Amino acid sequence: MKVSMMHGAGGEVMGELLATLTKFRNNNAGGIGLESLDDGAVIPFCGKNLVFTTDSHVVRPIFFPGGDIGRIAVSGTVNDLAMMGAQPIALSCGMIIEEGFEVADLARIVASMDEALGEAGASMVTGDTKVMERGALDGIAINTAGIGIADRVIRDNGLVPGDVIIVSGTLGDHGIAIMAHREGFDLGEQIHSDVAPVNGLMKNAISAGIIHAAKDPTRGGFASAINEMARKSGVSVRIREMDLPINKSVRSAAGMLGIDPLEVANEGKVVMGVPASDADAVLAAVRTHRYGKDAAIVGTVTAGSQVIMETAIGGERFIEPPMGDPVPRVC
Repeated sequence: MKVSMMHGAGGEVMGELLATLTKFRNNNAGGIGLESLDDGAVIPFCGKNLVFTTDSHVVRPIFFPGGDIGRIAVSGTVNDLAMMGAQPIALSCGMIIEEGFEVADLARIVASMDEALGEAGASMVTGDTKVMERGALDGIAINTAGIGIADRVIRDNGLVPGDVIIVSGTLGDHGIAIMAHREGFDLGEQIHSDVAPVNGLMKNAISAGIIHAAKDPTRGGFASAINEMARKSGVSVRIREMDLPINKSVRSAAGMLGIDPLEVANEGKVVMGVPASDADAVLAAVRTHRYGKDAAIVGTVTAGSQVIMETAIGGERFIEPPMGDPVPRVC
């Protein structure tokens, strides 16, 4: 078998590659390690839950409506920490840059990263730079790693029957914004990426009630995230199509492109499972944050092992995990 683009797309095919890439015997520092395939690792340290995560970022185009590769790099790492219940402290940045890349564009990327760090309340404390010969790289690739502290660790495998599923905002914005921009669709700038750090939003949610499970629906989108949460938790999830928040412009563009907006990446959203008794309080708290104004309750957790959509016309269908992201090179 050879590596293909599908192996990096966040769907079912990627799981085949991860079986090889995670085959480390030394994979746990005494807490939650690589074997969990969660959004980060948890390392007990001096009575604290130290959360550690890393991510690499390749985007085409590098600049797009609503953001750029720098904002994604910081937000992606901050959000992985936030999904584990952690507030970020410090990040690192490794850049691999193609010969001939414009220094002015590098300055723009760094400024964007700095703005996202300011929003998240974190600092960039160390880094590394490599330059590759022209043609060896598609412009630039960025790796960021981050550490944070969690008072209470949240996993993606904690759903229990009776939980309510909340999404923090409209779905499909990032992936459809990237694809529409690539295809040259003139939509009057109606579609923008949602890329943003959501640790503040998660802090609001945590303060309002119990969060049993959380995940950011990046590669593979909501469909991939909710299926992974259900599978890891050993439960079934029922989603109500009518309650899913999707912008009209995103739905229209997705239809023209032949893409399911539930299967494309989001870069500033959260999917969470909370006890029904806490759902209203958590939803209200999320909506007070600027990145959570469109949050909605979209489903419930039951016994079983499937993700089922209750459709707008009164039927039912399975939400299957995608084989891969239909919009490659988006995060």
